[in-house]
Amino acid sequence: MTTKHETTGQSATRYLAKVQIFTLYERFWHWTQAALILFMLFTGFHLHGSLGFMSFRTAWQLHVLSALALITLWVLTIFWQFVTGNWRQFVPLLEEMEHAPTFSQAVRAWMTMIWRIARHYAWGILRGEGHPFKKSLRRKHNPLQAFAYFGLMAFIGPLLWLTGIVLLGWDFWKHAAPLATTENWRTIAAFGHMLGAWLMLLFVIIHVYMTTTGKTPLYYIRGMITGIEEVWLTEEELCYLRNFHPHRLIQVTPATSSTTAEA
Repeated sequence: MTTKHETTGQSATRYLAKVQIFTLYERFWHWTQAALILFMLFTGFHLHGSLGFMSFRTAWQLHVLSALALITLWVLTIFWQFVTGNWRQFVPLLEEMEHAPTFSQAVRAWMTMIWRIARHYAWGILRGEGHPFKKSLRRKHNPLQAFAYFGLMAFIGPLLWLTGIVLLGWDFWKHAAPLATTENWRTIAAFGHMLGAWLMLLFVIIHVYMTTTGKTPLYYIRGMITGIEEVWLTEEELCYLRNFHPHRLIQVTPATSSTTAEA
């Protein structure tokens, strides 16, 4: 029997449920992107001279092929994000602006939650404190996660794309710049590409660490494989899943306290 539970500070009845929140395409995108990024870092450090397991030519060919595959994947995913409306998961302040009466209050609420989440990861998690953010069907990522992913898609990714394209087609682009500044532009492009690569590596390291901060060290990894995690559902969302996507609704359980339960 489903048990209703009233969340603290909210009038809507909510249910704690195991739901397949990540679709098959999201999981395909995530793991394919991860494999391509790691492979590009591997071949890229060969081009840089930091590694020497393959020849420069082989590393260059594999790097370019994997870059084209990643760009294709990102283009398809951007299209999918806008068609499904999933892009809203990654835009900072969007959720807060829907609930706050003014923009300044939305910013204040967003920054407060960012601080609480950062504090949790810095030392709250070491003291056994519960996560301040509760996942819902509409919001799979907490504000700090969403901000990091937004930075990846809006800054790091485009930086790597643009500088990579400049370096790949240098024999063509160099004729568009004055001869006196040609090498300067090439140096800038190379520096920008390396900066993007190091930022991507930093993102990967932090991302891998964050996957170990769930209920168990493999909780989030398992969730991205199966797509199933615990989230809070409103009564409308529960009815929607039962009527239109019953296969995604795995289990609905009562919760003793919304302030201590993890989502």
